[in-house]
Amino acid sequence: MPSASSLLNFLPGGRGSIGISQLLSKLEVYLPPEQVTRAQEAYELAREAHKGQKRMTGEEYITHPVAVAGILADLHLDGPTICAALLHDVIEDTPTAKDEIVERFGRDVGELVDGVSKLDKVQFKSSKEAQAESFRKMILAITRDIRVIMVKLADRTHNMRTLGAMPPAKRRRIALETLEIYAPIANRLGIHSIKLELEDLGFHALYPLRHRVLDRELRRARGNQKKFLPKIVSGLQNALQRDKVPGRVESREKHLYSIYQKMRRKRIPLGAIIDVYGIRLVVPTVDDCYRALGVIHGVYKPMPGRFKDYIAIPRVNGYQSLHTTLFGPSGVPLDVQIRTEDMHLIAERGIAAHWQYKTGEDAGTSQHDHAREWLSSLMQIQEGGSPEEFYESVKIDLFPDKVYVFTPQGDILRLPTGSTCVDFAYAVHSEVGRRCVAAKIDRRLVPLRSELRNGQTVEIVTAKGATPNPAWTNFVVTAKARAAIRAYLKTMNLSEAIDLGRRLVEQALSDFKLPLKSIEAEQMVAAAQELGFATVEELFEQVGLGERLAPLVARRLLPPEFVDAPRPVTPSTPLAISGTEGLVVSYARCCFPIPYEPIIAFLSIGRGVVVHRTHCSNLESWHKQPEKWLPVQWQQNVDKHTFTTELKVLVQNRTGSLAAVAAAIAATQTNIGRVSVVELDEGTSAITFELKVVDRTHLANVIKAVRKMAEVESIERSSG
Repeated sequence: MPSASSLLNFLPGGRGSIGISQLLSKLEVYLPPEQVTRAQEAYELAREAHKGQKRMTGEEYITHPVAVAGILADLHLDGPTICAALLHDVIEDTPTAKDEIVERFGRDVGELVDGVSKLDKVQFKSSKEAQAESFRKMILAITRDIRVIMVKLADRTHNMRTLGAMPPAKRRRIALETLEIYAPIANRLGIHSIKLELEDLGFHALYPLRHRVLDRELRRARGNQKKFLPKIVSGLQNALQRDKVPGRVESREKHLYSIYQKMRRKRIPLGAIIDVYGIRLVVPTVDDCYRALGVIHGVYKPMPGRFKDYIAIPRVNGYQSLHTTLFGPSGVPLDVQIRTEDMHLIAERGIAAHWQYKTGEDAGTSQHDHAREWLSSLMQIQEGGSPEEFYESVKIDLFPDKVYVFTPQGDILRLPTGSTCVDFAYAVHSEVGRRCVAAKIDRRLVPLRSELRNGQTVEIVTAKGATPNPAWTNFVVTAKARAAIRAYLKTMNLSEAIDLGRRLVEQALSDFKLPLKSIEAEQMVAAAQELGFATVEELFEQVGLGERLAPLVARRLLPPEFVDAPRPVTPSTPLAISGTEGLVVSYARCCFPIPYEPIIAFLSIGRGVVVHRTHCSNLESWHKQPEKWLPVQWQQNVDKHTFTTELKVLVQNRTGSLAAVAAAIAATQTNIGRVSVVELDEGTSAITFELKVVDRTHLANVIKAVRKMAEVESIERSSG
């Protein structure tokens, strides 16, 4: 963890500025001579292009691309990526063209530089919409070549090291952006070393006082633990040697930002966090990992419920290790990681390790596939959504998943903490999510909103013709599920709005004894364009959403002989309501209309048709807008669909009165959505029940069952 020396990162000319000779020395370790020569040529071009330019730190500008290339060299990135890092600002900040780079260094380097340059051109702004749109462009660039984000992460890391040259407001904005986006991306790609540095630098810049206080207190805590740490390390090393398990034992210091996050997550003070150090065992093979686990459990007792096997079930970013927590000396918890050398390389360098494996199906390639799979899922999320929705969805998706559940076939699915059965359904397949109607966890039926726990087996029950419920958006966690539900609802909203708009226009034309199908198509298109719409469907959509009034649209569609016809005061044909037009027909929550009682509708802008009971007390305030009122009636056979209604019950204050009334309601096969209780005086209370009923007969049965109870003094239905 960057400590005292890391504070220099925020001063002009801070850590990270290396010379070209140091960079070339790093490259010579792992790159062939011809690629090292190409990197030197890229440096010469960049130095000449940036000649005379200065950074805000006061340094020559060329120090920045060299430092970025140095960070990537530490990760052993390939030659083209190193060249792109050295040249990543020349297209944006100098007259150098992309064609010149392609001609001198090849199309691979040219495309990388162009991709990073496009990211720089769309820097995050204060506007949320601009920030979201630029973020979407960044993700699109990454999907074309994942090395683009490697250069961008290295660029951000060096900028964070020298952030002290920025004004305070800009410094905080960049730090917040780093903690919310770039550090989680580094984590998602498994690049642990960059992720930790970005977090600690971002924490220092965003919360300098908190950073200083925590750093001071942790130094004191470390002093106490350092006394027995060498003893623990040597004891475990001796135990491994005794049982002939090869490997090394090393201590690791927990990072400041992770400790700060743990304090916030668990709402505990620093004094309650006593495991400042951890232990890591690195062994040759997977078999040695499990043997080493048995050895250390023989030295110190394991803490129940704290063992995690990320070797058998890797994290979504490809990370693999065994995690266990031991009761160390004096009962101090001791976190231990056990992994192989290859796992250690992947854990530290993540996707960057892909370029260090040359052949075969190995850990590096597997990790690269994890990243590709994630980026592919991001493209599904962004389809059809707004930039802001995409930005927020990806922010949720960036954080590490912790729930591992099984399909009935035994396949493992990784989901974010808090995921529900609906999230699981969409993770299996979008079509399964769209058609799910019920779920089973460990063969027991559960509500779809049930949160999943590690190790559970989840089965989704689907039905042909089933559709997503708008209420699902209130509890789903995964970005894929949320995006898919929103996309479906937008499509259905559009379809229902067009259908309703067509019905409203047809109703308005019926008052002139003129069917809609008698209007010529050319006349309808001309009327739509005259009103500012490209198509007739757009016009119907706006009518259905209440943005345009059907009678006015109908008059635009009338043939010439009808133009002088008197305007009907009210439509003569009521609009038929089936009860299933859930997205453009809503039911007022002041009077709670239910099927087969007298109703009237109000055209509300953006909401479409809002249905009220004819004697709703709120209607009087809207009588000044007669053109927005619409006669409606229930269809003869309304689908068996539940409607919300509200009952107010006055009961005597007796023990168990609420439970007794609720039981009487439940006995009529009625669901209770919400209950509120208000004590009126010492002897009585008013209980308001929000119920789900099918029709007036169903409601009458409920009222009859409650009214005959001894503790009930009166019952009435809410009417606005």
